[in-house]
Amino acid sequence: MTEPAAAPSSAHDRTVVVAGAGGAAGREVCAALTAAGAYVVAVSSRPDTIEEIAAAETHALDLADADAVAEWAAALRTRRPSIDGLIHLVGGWRAGASDDDWEWLEKRVLSTLRVTSRELRDDLSASSAGRLAIVSSASVAAPRWGMVNYVTLKTAAETWVQALANGWRVKGTPTAAVTFVVESLDGEGVIDALAQSVAALWDLPHEKLNGVVATLGDDAPVE
Repeated sequence: MTEPAAAPSSAHDRTVVVAGAGGAAGREVCAALTAAGAYVVAVSSRPDTIEEIAAAETHALDLADADAVAEWAAALRTRRPSIDGLIHLVGGWRAGASDDDWEWLEKRVLSTLRVTSRELRDDLSASSAGRLAIVSSASVAAPRWGMVNYVTLKTAAETWVQALANGWRVKGTPTAAVTFVVESLDGEGVIDALAQSVAALWDLPHEKLNGVVATLGDDAPVE
């Protein structure tokens, strides 16, 4: 007896931009989205990190450069009928409170999110199922001076995402902004849980997702 074919994922043929695709988390998220049938656009500031990645397109781009991102996004719009997702995985870690460390972190943690989400906000709003997601840190809930720059910027990123979520809630668009919180991406099963949760974002209604802050632990995707 022939087994019935599995229903296609709701991510199928969705255009999903993965920013910061070259890291371990980015590569696995790209693989999970591609397996779900999404049209993945992998972006990294370093071209060598996105070689042999599971994506329909790969681009080397400074995501903190508003003009460069605007030019890139305009070209993407000519190739795809809609832009349905932005998964922001650009990160970095430095401890302390120095100005140099702040500048290094701010560009990666916050500026890349601000630039890409402002540029793609209208696209996500216009999508029939726009999704935006970031990864934040459990340290936001228990800040310490030794990581004050990092925690402050992660807190700002979470606030930015909540502002996007509230804007979409007021507009009534089928769009959702989600924050995934992790203790560490190096924890056992955490990257896998993140990848599964991202791929499932289009399987859940936006009313259930928008504004959610979901903690990911070992083998615990968002449901």
